[in-house]
Amino acid sequence: MPNQFLVRAIRLLATLLIVVIAVFFMMRVSGDPISMLAGPDAPPEVLQQLRVKWGLDQPWPQQLLSYLVNAVHGDFGMSLRNNIPAAELFLSRLPATLLLGFCSLMLSIVVGVPLGIIAAVRQNSPLDRFVMSMSVLGFSLPNFFLGILFILLFSLYLHWLPSFGSGTLAHLVMPTITLGLSSAGAIARFSRSCMLDVLNQPYMSAARARGIRWQRRTIIHALPNASIPLITILGLRLGDLVAGAIIVETVFAWPGVGRLLATSVAQRDLPVVQVIVIATAFTMVIANLAVDLLYGWLDPRVRREGR
Repeated sequence: MPNQFLVRAIRLLATLLIVVIAVFFMMRVSGDPISMLAGPDAPPEVLQQLRVKWGLDQPWPQQLLSYLVNAVHGDFGMSLRNNIPAAELFLSRLPATLLLGFCSLMLSIVVGVPLGIIAAVRQNSPLDRFVMSMSVLGFSLPNFFLGILFILLFSLYLHWLPSFGSGTLAHLVMPTITLGLSSAGAIARFSRSCMLDVLNQPYMSAARARGIRWQRRTIIHALPNASIPLITILGLRLGDLVAGAIIVETVFAWPGVGRLLATSVAQRDLPVVQVIVIATAFTMVIANLAVDLLYGWLDPRVRREGR
């Protein structure tokens, strides 16, 4: 078990290193941030001074080595636009994204899992087809389309909810629903598949033959076994909190990390983009590690194979 944990830790660090290197070179290949920062009319002397100031005059391998050394010590560079530490700017926006991501994740679980179970129990019924049709519609519609539709309906026509910003629970409603509906549709379909696999097992037929009520068979016997593969998609959704909120935060002007990333990419603020991508990758690998550990806790067979 310690050896497996060590292997996973090495894989985690290797993944982060690959992400850092890839983002570092991709951001520099895509264009010169100093030209955008200084403007089209800036003289070459000013551009050179800015490159020296931000360390962008050095060769790329040397820039990468300096960045990795500084990152190990917690220094992810200064924002080119705001002239404050990139990590500090990221952390200032993180609470808003965590709030939106947590609420949307809870909504997707509360809606998606029960609908998937109902559809599986009532397989091939009109209710099953209706739930699956709504699930496909939920994760097929783009987030920006749903967001604009909600703004038109609840803000412009009905005047029930504010269309942008944050500060109150009313501001949180539409972004949460927009971000949660697509996840709820995917979770509903995955929950249905997991439940059908379990309901068709021989021990479920034996429980039915013993006269156990369907509510008890579903909740006590089927659901715990179906939840093991379901954790996979929930872990991926948890790790996708930052990346999945970019469009929604931009549509609703939600002051979170996703909107900061979109703005920083447009402004070519390299240090901010890099720290956000690194944090997103770290969230994904930690979520996958947590899923692996939960597998061993929920399924004794996984623990035995690990030993």
